[in-house]
Amino acid sequence: MADPGTDNPSSRSESPSQEGGGSEDKLLLHQRLAIRELIDTEDSYLHLLRLCASDIRSGLQQLPQGDLDILFSNINDIIQVSSRFLRGLQETASQEEEQVQLIGNLFLQFHEEFEQVYKVYCANYDQALLLVNAYRKEPELQQEIQGIIEAVVPQAGPSGLSFVLVIPLQRITKYPLLLQKILENTLPSASAYPVLQRATSALQDVNSNINEYKMRKEVASKYTKVEQLSLRERLARINTHTLSKKTTRLSHMLKQEAGLVPRTEDKEFDGLEERFQWVLLCVTELKSNMAAYLENLEKQRLEGLVWQPLCSLASVLVGPQNLIKKRQDKLLDFERVEEKLLEAGTITYEEEASRHTYQALNSLLVAELPQLNQLVMQWLGQIVRTFVALQKDLADQALQKAESSMAQLPHQHISEPDFRKLLEDTLDRTSGQLHSFRESLEKALPPTTQPLLPGSERQMQALLSRYGPEKLYQVTSSINGTGTLDLTLLRGQIVALLQNKDTKGNRSRWLVDTGGHRGYVPAGKLQQYHVVPSEKEPRGQVGLLEDSGLLTPEPTQVPVSAAPAVTQVVAAYPFVARSSYEVSLQAGQHVKILEAQDKKGNPEWSLVEVNGQRGYVPSSFLATIPSPAPWGWSLPS
Repeated sequence: MADPGTDNPSSRSESPSQEGGGSEDKLLLHQRLAIRELIDTEDSYLHLLRLCASDIRSGLQQLPQGDLDILFSNINDIIQVSSRFLRGLQETASQEEEQVQLIGNLFLQFHEEFEQVYKVYCANYDQALLLVNAYRKEPELQQEIQGIIEAVVPQAGPSGLSFVLVIPLQRITKYPLLLQKILENTLPSASAYPVLQRATSALQDVNSNINEYKMRKEVASKYTKVEQLSLRERLARINTHTLSKKTTRLSHMLKQEAGLVPRTEDKEFDGLEERFQWVLLCVTELKSNMAAYLENLEKQRLEGLVWQPLCSLASVLVGPQNLIKKRQDKLLDFERVEEKLLEAGTITYEEEASRHTYQALNSLLVAELPQLNQLVMQWLGQIVRTFVALQKDLADQALQKAESSMAQLPHQHISEPDFRKLLEDTLDRTSGQLHSFRESLEKALPPTTQPLLPGSERQMQALLSRYGPEKLYQVTSSINGTGTLDLTLLRGQIVALLQNKDTKGNRSRWLVDTGGHRGYVPAGKLQQYHVVPSEKEPRGQVGLLEDSGLLTPEPTQVPVSAAPAVTQVVAAYPFVARSSYEVSLQAGQHVKILEAQDKKGNPEWSLVEVNGQRGYVPSSFLATIPSPAPWGWSLPS
């Protein structure tokens, strides 16, 4: 009898194909199980998220609202994205042959949204853990929280709130693993294989970007804290390491000023920073003006709807402002490290960390300053619109009072046609006088041609009254101060020149006063500012009143020759009184000269009368113009 093994050669030849078929079936089975795991775990995950947002959050209402916002962060945004994603996963089940490819495309479609919502939650997670640790130090509160968590999510166990809060972090990190499992059980020759590869890589990049964003936020939070430290506390923080860093930065900055090393340029950031500084200036000026406004007008609605939101906005901008200043310090460190890396080829671990810190700060600012500027402008715009609406209400009230007082006007008895004719006749009669007076005034007081920063008129007047018009200069382009004694100024800002050189005699750096701070700026970025250009220069710089004996002057009337009847004297420049012996002026205001000198006979000061008030003003601030014919109303005979 023959060997049965030799009678069946076909059975041996079919076994490899059977094994191959069995291998493919096994891959397909594991692929289906991996897909089922993805869909089922996504469903369970979304269910837990909804329990957190509804049952758990509502059960923790005894906590402050601010704590709840930190603990649950943007969990509602995650629920919204995950709900749409789960719907898409479930819809792929109806197309079994193309399901794997559809899942890969679905991840590619959602990966950017995943990054946007999860990076906010992950960046906030550490702060939420600090609150959880703080609750554990209060046994009664911790027991109450634990009871709520166990009632809603029994599987949380002793971890309690920590178990709930970490769920979104675990889910976003598991997506690449789930995709990798599906990919491993997909044949490389399958059409879905490259799609799954791209999806897996995209989700790995999402996790990397989230970690990078979290690291940037941690660096930023370190430098945005606003601390009110005393001088003693500041001195206590100074150590050898701090002095070494500041000395190195100063040395590198001086090399840049001398042109020995190049300065790093970042036009994108410079543009964003300039816009932020403009927004900050607008908020600061509006807050200052609103404070002055509230001093003269008691209005509860104005304080609640305008002043308090404006103060909140100003406090929000302090952190970003500190971050921008810190970036400049880190930029100096970065430039020094880059220089060393080029020369030596190696750097220390600390220098590498410093390099990464600057890159993190710069990337964060470039990424988030546009959105911050936009949000602040919207916030500021809403405040201004609210203020305008309140002003309209105030104007309506004033108009009602004015209408009730119209009956007392001298022209009330005149009919409307007669009043219209009176108005037209008076306007025709005075239009020529007004035109002539305007031409005369423009010759003596031509308008300034240089634009001022919004809200800087008060600052310019203060500098003008203190230093005189010859010392005023305007910034031609924005200046970013890099040193301790350097100033950061915006294009168009007005400053007063104190000295046209620095302490080393360098005439390319000038010492100036902004009205609040003094420091050095490049001379090439300043130009003479003419407040009110005139045909002749002012007679001299305004000096301080040195005569301590100027007590309640008893002026005598100036001779007619001092103020001829055919001319009149007006203020050529605004002047702010600094003592009871002086009187304030507005540009173009009519004045009456009582004495063309002070008690010592100094012609640089004149005793004048303005609106019934008497006092001294700088003589160089006065101008003589032709006197127009008398104006006025006349009733029809």
